[in-house]
Parts: sequence; C-alpha cells; structure tokens
Amino acid sequence: MITSVNWISDLPLLATAAESEYAPFVLAGVLLSLVIIYLAGKLGGELSKMMDLPPVLGELLGGVVVGISALHLLVFPDSGVIASESVVITTLKFMGNLTPEAVTAIFSSQSESISILAELGVIVLLFEIGLESDLQELKKVGYQAAIVAVVGVIAPFTAGTVGLIFLFHIPVIPAVFTGAALTATSIGITSKVLSELGYLKSKEGQIIVGAAIIDDVLGIIVLAVVASLAKTGEVDIVNVIYLIVSATIFLVGSILLSKFFNKSFVFIADKLQTRGKLVIPAFIFAFFMAFLANAIHLEAILGAFAAGLVLDETDKRKELDQQVVPIADILVPIFFVTVGAKVDLGVLNPMASEDREGLIIAIFLLIVAICGKLITGWSVFGQQGINRFAIGCGMIPRGEVGLVFAGISEASGILEKPLQAAIIIMVISTTFLAPPLLRQALKEISSEVKENADIS
Repeated sequence: MITSVNWISDLPLLATAAESEYAPFVLAGVLLSLVIIYLAGKLGGELSKMMDLPPVLGELLGGVVVGISALHLLVFPDSGVIASESVVITTLKFMGNLTPEAVTAIFSSQSESISILAELGVIVLLFEIGLESDLQELKKVGYQAAIVAVVGVIAPFTAGTVGLIFLFHIPVIPAVFTGAALTATSIGITSKVLSELGYLKSKEGQIIVGAAIIDDVLGIIVLAVVASLAKTGEVDIVNVIYLIVSATIFLVGSILLSKFFNKSFVFIADKLQTRGKLVIPAFIFAFFMAFLANAIHLEAILGAFAAGLVLDETDKRKELDQQVVPIADILVPIFFVTVGAKVDLGVLNPMASEDREGLIIAIFLLIVAICGKLITGWSVFGQQGINRFAIGCGMIPRGEVGLVFAGISEASGILEKPLQAAIIIMVISTTFLAPPLLRQALKEISSEVKENADIS
C-alpha cells in the first residue's frame, strides 16, 4: 500500500492548532468524528456479517455513507471539500460562533488528526498481520510470491497503457500514469479479509500477502518513476536504483534480524514488572521499524509488517497476539471507514456529459484491473492443489493505494477530468468487488487445507 502522509510537515500544523485558541474545537471535532467513524464501522461490519460478507466491506461501505458521497459527516479537504460542507465543522461553528478563518483552520487540523489516526490504524493492522503470518511459510512461497507480484505489476500496466494510447488516443505520459495506477494492490484490505476468514496462514494466503508486500515495494518504484516522468519528462534512474536497493536491504535485513533479536526481546519483557511489559516493547519495536522504513523513503507499513514477522518468531507470540487485537480493534476501523469516506461516487453519474467519457474509459480500466490481477494466480507453478483463482482475487483491490495515485494525478494536473474520473471509478469498483470475490474463491479450498493451515 502507498500512502501520502508527510509527517514532518504535518506536525507544525497540529502543534500550532493545539497551542491556539481553537484547540478545544479541534479536539471536539476529532472526538465527534471518532464517534461517527465507530458507529459507521460497527453498524456496517455487523450488517455485512449478517449477510455473510467480510466485515471490512461493511466498514468501507459505512465510510461511503458518512463520507463525501452521502451524509458529509466525515469529509476531508484533500477530497476537494470546503469546511462549510462538513456537518461536523458546521456543528462546531454553531456551538462556538466561529469566524470563517477559524472554521477553515479547525477543519484543516481536525482532518489532519483523523488522517494520522487512520495511518496509525493501517500501521497497527500490518503489524498484526505480520504477527499472524508465518515467516517460515513466507520463505517457502517467497519466489512464488515474487513472480505473482511481478506479473501483477507488468500485466495491468502494459495492457492499460497500450490500450489507452491505441484505443482512446490518450497522450503517452497520461497513459503511463494511468497504467501505473493499475499496478497497485491494497494489502490492508486483502489481508484483513484473509484474517477474518481464517485463511491467512493457508498457502494461498501466504502467497497473496507476500506478493502484496513485494507489490507494494514495486508500486513505490513505479510511483517514483511516473512522478519524475510527469514533472520533468525524464526518469530519475538514480532514485529508482536507490529505492530498489533500500527496499531489498530493509526487508532482507529485517528477516535476518529475527535470528538474534527474539531472545533479547523475551529477556526484556520478562524483566519488566509494570503493565504493558510485553505489548509496549512490541509497539516500540514496531513503530521504530515503521519509522526506519519511512526515513529511507519506503512505506511505514512495510516496517510495521516486518516487525510483526520478526516478533512472530518469539516464544511470546500467542500472548502478544492477544494483547495486540484490542488495540487493532480501536485503530484499524478508523483506516477503513476513512478510505470509504474519501470515495466520491459522484463520478459515477452517467447523466453528466463530462462523466460519460470517463465511464467508458473506466469500463476498460476495470476490465484490465481485474484481469491483470486474476492472471497472477496462474503464474504460480509447482504447487499441487493451489487455488489460483483465490490468489488472483486477493490481488485485485486497489483501495487507498489507488486513491493516492488519483490524488497525485489531480495535484500534478497531467490528467484530464474524464481520465481522473475513470481512475477513481476503477479504484471504487475493485475495492468493493474484491472482498466478496475473495470470499467466494476461498470456499473452493478444501476443509483439509484450512485445517492444516490453522494447525500450522
């Protein structure tokens, strides 16, 4: 997953808000937003469970209902919304008789606070997924996951770029940028569904997670390439090589770290006497690894996932799993509801002439987006009885990753409105289609395979 939080630049804004006279209103806005998020997430999750669908789909849909597409209870400036369109901010304005300048400042700070909480949510989610994964099993399917990831990047990128150029006569740079948006995979959504269904430790689940992690690294590289291409018309080769080398060293180094870190971690946890003696050191390690990844221009979630894999090898893994779950239950829904809230279904209006062209292109992109990932399952070889369809389905969702590409394209100004709309429609569709498709695909896995995965 590719995210776009600039931690260093955000902190002064939040500090300024906290020290100002508006700080109580920012806090009130954050608290009211959290009430909305938890209500939407819980109600959506429960309804999805009742319909035998993955709860994460309900959280996403709950976010859509309270977000920019419907009730405007949870909206963000980066979605093109102004403060007066936010129900939360309008409520605060009524309560405090605020000036327009105050309203704008509060809206900005409140939105940044929720966005950072959402980022913490996905970091905790990937840490939890790392703990639930099996490093030894990941090693066994590592080469298969790498092949799946590479095919899952090359196939949709090539088909999307070439198709846009020759079928729709899109200029090369916008076509390349749109093709890049097709390469991403949202590991957050897929891994959550696998975990909820109990298939995370199955062979299919391990290939999907491993491929999604590699896909994330490849996505960062692709994004760096197209971003430099959009700005200068040239590719910064040095930056691309740096990203490849740093990602490889970081991930391999994290795996090697597990061999001698485990005993030290257990020793420290046993020596501590106060509350949180296990979970606090674990989160110190997870956040530090996330920081290191971010510092070398990778994604923080890669560091969190690597930390989970390392701690999964300790003797206290089961106890740590139990202590991390309630923390994840608090933070992770913020991430999924926020993703849903930022989805603008207004781009799906066929009555608007500017949207119709985007809808036609979107249909093409959606076909490429689905088929380009589905075929990855058939790139797996040497595995008897493997559910190839499930692997392909697990690679489909673009989620927040695709939204970041859409946001960058809007900021760069290199895409016309129809093409921007088409990318957003593709992101929306793959995000919501993938969980039920994956669930249906996983039903084909025999109960024997599942039992063996649970036992391991």
